[in-house]
Amino acid sequence: MKERSRIWTLTARKLSGEATPDELIELERLQQQHPEMTYSLQLLADLYRSHPPADETEAEAEQAFNRHLTRMVLRDISPAETKAPETTPAATKAPETNAAKYAPKAQRLNFAQTRDLVANYLTTTVRSLRRNKGFTTINISGLAIGLASAVVLLLWIRNELSFDQFHVNRDRLYLAMTRAPLDGQLEVSRHTPMVMAPELKTRYTRQIEEAVRINWVGAFILSNGGNHVQTGGYLCDPGFFRLFSVPLLSGDTATALSTPRSIVLTARLAKKLFGDSSALGKTISVDSIKNFVVTAVTKDPPSNTSFQFDYLVPWSYTKEVHWEEPLWQKSTIFTYVLMRPGVTQTAANQAMRMVIREHAQETPEELFFYPLSELHLYGKFVGGKPDGGDIGFVRMLAVIAAFILLIACINYMNLSTARSIRHAREVGIRKVIGSDRPSLIGRFLGESLLLSAVAGTLALGIVVIALPWFDRLVGTDLAIPYAEPAFWLGGAGFIIFTGLLAGSYPAFYLSAFRPVNILRGHFKTIHALVTPRRILVVFQFAFAITFIICTIVIYREFDYAMHRKSGYDKEGLAFVYIKGDIRRNYPDIRKQLFATHTVTTLTRTDAPISEIWTWNDSYTWEGKDPQDRVFFIQYHTDRAFAATMGLKLLAGRDIDIERYPADTSAILLTKESALRMGLPNPVGHTITDRTRNWHVVGLLNDFVTGSVFNRTFPIVVQGTPLQATNYGTLSFRFNEQSSRADCEAQLSAILRKYNPNYPLEYFYVDKYMQARVEGDARFGTLAALFAGMSIFISCLGLFGLSAYMAESRLKEVGIRKVFGASIMRLATLLSRDFLVLVILAFIIASPVAWWFMRQWLDGIPYHIAMDWSVFAFTGLLSVIIAVGTVGYQAVRAALTNPVLILRSE
Repeated sequence: MKERSRIWTLTARKLSGEATPDELIELERLQQQHPEMTYSLQLLADLYRSHPPADETEAEAEQAFNRHLTRMVLRDISPAETKAPETTPAATKAPETNAAKYAPKAQRLNFAQTRDLVANYLTTTVRSLRRNKGFTTINISGLAIGLASAVVLLLWIRNELSFDQFHVNRDRLYLAMTRAPLDGQLEVSRHTPMVMAPELKTRYTRQIEEAVRINWVGAFILSNGGNHVQTGGYLCDPGFFRLFSVPLLSGDTATALSTPRSIVLTARLAKKLFGDSSALGKTISVDSIKNFVVTAVTKDPPSNTSFQFDYLVPWSYTKEVHWEEPLWQKSTIFTYVLMRPGVTQTAANQAMRMVIREHAQETPEELFFYPLSELHLYGKFVGGKPDGGDIGFVRMLAVIAAFILLIACINYMNLSTARSIRHAREVGIRKVIGSDRPSLIGRFLGESLLLSAVAGTLALGIVVIALPWFDRLVGTDLAIPYAEPAFWLGGAGFIIFTGLLAGSYPAFYLSAFRPVNILRGHFKTIHALVTPRRILVVFQFAFAITFIICTIVIYREFDYAMHRKSGYDKEGLAFVYIKGDIRRNYPDIRKQLFATHTVTTLTRTDAPISEIWTWNDSYTWEGKDPQDRVFFIQYHTDRAFAATMGLKLLAGRDIDIERYPADTSAILLTKESALRMGLPNPVGHTITDRTRNWHVVGLLNDFVTGSVFNRTFPIVVQGTPLQATNYGTLSFRFNEQSSRADCEAQLSAILRKYNPNYPLEYFYVDKYMQARVEGDARFGTLAALFAGMSIFISCLGLFGLSAYMAESRLKEVGIRKVFGASIMRLATLLSRDFLVLVILAFIIASPVAWWFMRQWLDGIPYHIAMDWSVFAFTGLLSVIIAVGTVGYQAVRAALTNPVLILRSE
């Protein structure tokens, strides 16, 4: 090895013109002893000969070298300099060194030279990528997946930031909201009394230009002949189109909701009802009772708006369906206002703050207005004051997009620096023939930009394929804005940024190599304890492991909530919404259901047991603190509520108005309600709701409603007259003695017989609850998706790094095998460094993931406790992934025949 090093040293001195005669003789002797180096030395001598040519052969070599320099345009050589120098006596002229002969000139490159330079760099880059297909595949795959993920997330962020920003008057649009003390702190509600909007519009004309009430309706069935469609819409005031910029395809915004029997349809609903024919002016039925005339057709609402509807019905219809609530104490609908120009939010809040209290002195609610443009992103309130909202989710998406892209860039950085030994000789030769560091940096950045451009093109294809699936997953309607120049400019900038980010460190790292050390064979890789490459690997896996921990916690939370005991028996429990002729034909329907043994029990209620439709905070009881404000969930029933729902009666009896007509004033309390009232034995007590007295006849066990993540609410169940109009649901329990298929068939036949004009729909409570959780479960799926991509990209990089590591240590492996090392020991040796990095990444990621998940779980009333098992499982999984990724390359290197490795040594 010393002799080989001496040969390179003497060759360098000879090429630079500094060798003595004795050194030339020594070089010739050493070359004879090492003939395997002859080709390399001759190639180097032909390229870098520094003495003037002594014969015709040397002159041709010198001319070829000069032509090569001209093509490379590494220095601006004049015609006189490119011409073969004339032979002069050696004694009259001192040898000229390369540094003097090819000194940098002050001239700039012309267009042709620049073009040739770029073409040369492009050619060499493509050749390098083709020679290293594994490196190219790993980097393009990682960058493409990273770019595609970032693009999808950026499209989502763009959609979120544009939420409700398309309204012309968005700067003057406000939602009326209320704040009031509850459980010791101020709580904010978006609901207001139905009677408030007309009062605001007539009394505060100096501040308010228009006020509109909106109430969501999901139970109406719209019919045109044989076409029946049940979908959601709004009951709203005629000024709806003055506030909101909803474009019409046909009709006039000024008259669209001006008459009691007008209705506005969206384009998708109009197509369902009328096909391709025009809907304008046509008549449709609402709940098979009232005929409405289609006065306008709107475009379908975009996904980036909070106003999602299929129809608009005038507010006057509220009274006809007996939904009107004249009390100021009942806040049940949304009220939007259009402020007059110049009216500030502060001034409006100050002027109308006490309007509800003026009409209901016992109500502690205070009115205020909040901008519609900020409602989506900044709509969370804590202690009565704004405290973020979905903007936190948007920021999280931005961070995820940045980190996934950064992981892909780290792959490129690591693999490029790992290939430094292969690039070293290229860097040395380029520097010897005149390349400066900026040109080398441009060379490597050009390679990175080319890879980024290819990856960007592939990423766009991935986005096009994956976007429809992603839309279904998150419930959005994202689209690639091909027609917007900003998209293409932003995409190009994004690709350039990614290329520069990924290639920056390798470019500066590789261009800093010293050619003297490289050509002498003294170039060595860094084996320090802390290197940039190891830091990047740790950072990369720390982010991926954080995602894995978060995903496991999220899935455990959803599994925990879904298997939570609801407090009622969901097996065989189902319900139908009371609509159409069901109300009128209820006695016959009930008789038939029992006669055919389809059900064992049934009850009418105002809402399914799994939903919350009504709250009430006006109950008083003996010993109640006047300052204490408690909201109770309300249900109304006619009979057999506990029996049908499978609830346990802890004391007293069930409500049964048929058997006990006085039960129209009876009430059932849950255990939580009795606790909040301070009544350990509530049966027999009287509770007052404003002016009406309710007699407690039974105590029920607590049950979960609304969401499986909710805390246990205080609930009351009131008796309601048999002929009441507020029954909205018919709940029943299928007969377990009959097959479920037979029961479903009999139910369908009975409903079709007594309610023929409505589509048949019934819902199992357990499936209904599961469907309600699906939207929240998407969050877990999303976390798993990004965790999987992070791990995949990280493993791609780890696979590539381990491959180059194994290649660079092949001679060490061969020597160790010769001395008797086993395959297992060699594989362990080669894998150990990577396992240490992954374990270090796990140590860093664990507290970070714990903090994020603790913050998330604290916002959920019913949640799991984070224990060590989550982290133990994640740590083990991380090690298994690392071993599986690195182990293949390690074993492959360990199995290599040492004879093939060491035969040239």
